[in-house]
Amino acid sequence: MAKKHINTDINPFLRWAGGKRWLVSRLKGNLDINAFTSYHEPFVGGGAMLFSFLPKKAYISDANVLLMEAYKVLRDKPNELFDFLQRFPTNEVTYYQVRNMVPTNEVESAGRFIYLNRTSFNGIFRVNSKGEYNVPWGKHEGVKFDFDNLRKVSDYLQNVNISEGCDFEKCLKRVRRGALVFLDPPYTISNNINGFIKYNQKSFSVEDQMRLSGMVDEIRNRGAYYILTNANHAQVKEIFDKGDRIIELTRTSLIGGTNAVRGAYEECIFTNINITI
Repeated sequence: MAKKHINTDINPFLRWAGGKRWLVSRLKGNLDINAFTSYHEPFVGGGAMLFSFLPKKAYISDANVLLMEAYKVLRDKPNELFDFLQRFPTNEVTYYQVRNMVPTNEVESAGRFIYLNRTSFNGIFRVNSKGEYNVPWGKHEGVKFDFDNLRKVSDYLQNVNISEGCDFEKCLKRVRRGALVFLDPPYTISNNINGFIKYNQKSFSVEDQMRLSGMVDEIRNRGAYYILTNANHAQVKEIFDKGDRIIELTRTSLIGGTNAVRGAYEECIFTNINITI
């Protein structure tokens, strides 16, 4: 894979619910990502950590097949992707035309995914029982795609190993001594006490949490390092208590977009490295 000069001024190219820009701001200056032998992120989502720290040797994956296809197409076929995005203005009529589109190739699929992500209501990814994307238009006329940033992202991704739509445990195959694994599983912070387990059972169940806990054990056994984000919930803390650091955080989150209200939410960071957050 060809190496390219990496511009360090890169922003995530997607909007992503549960993104970790808030954590990045706390870790910047306190974490030397390239002090580790490699970087692994099996729940990459919008890639806030990845694009902020720009590890030189990175492996990313996510269970969302369309998401990872967008990453790969942006890396491998940026010009074709940009041509697609430039064909569609960002207004309500065009939004629903793109939403109803049936892609015929990977470039159309990735372009549709990015277009809908940038123009839908709150950038939510949601499909109905038939697997059809059903999020309404975000009511933001004239959204502009930052092609300069997209080009920078594409250049950086030339050096990144991308796995499509795989379960998080497969990430372990490439984890060796001295690696850093960043784990950001799906979870809600709005139901930390009442209803937390029931609310999360479909997106990331207790059984998934237990499997992830086993993965953390294996990471530690290999002499590697991890940073895990999760909800500040008693059962979660019990599952992931390895005798390592548990950092409890209270942060303000904006929920709901326009006219939304801010609330204080509690989250936990589990890690076996000495970092200041």
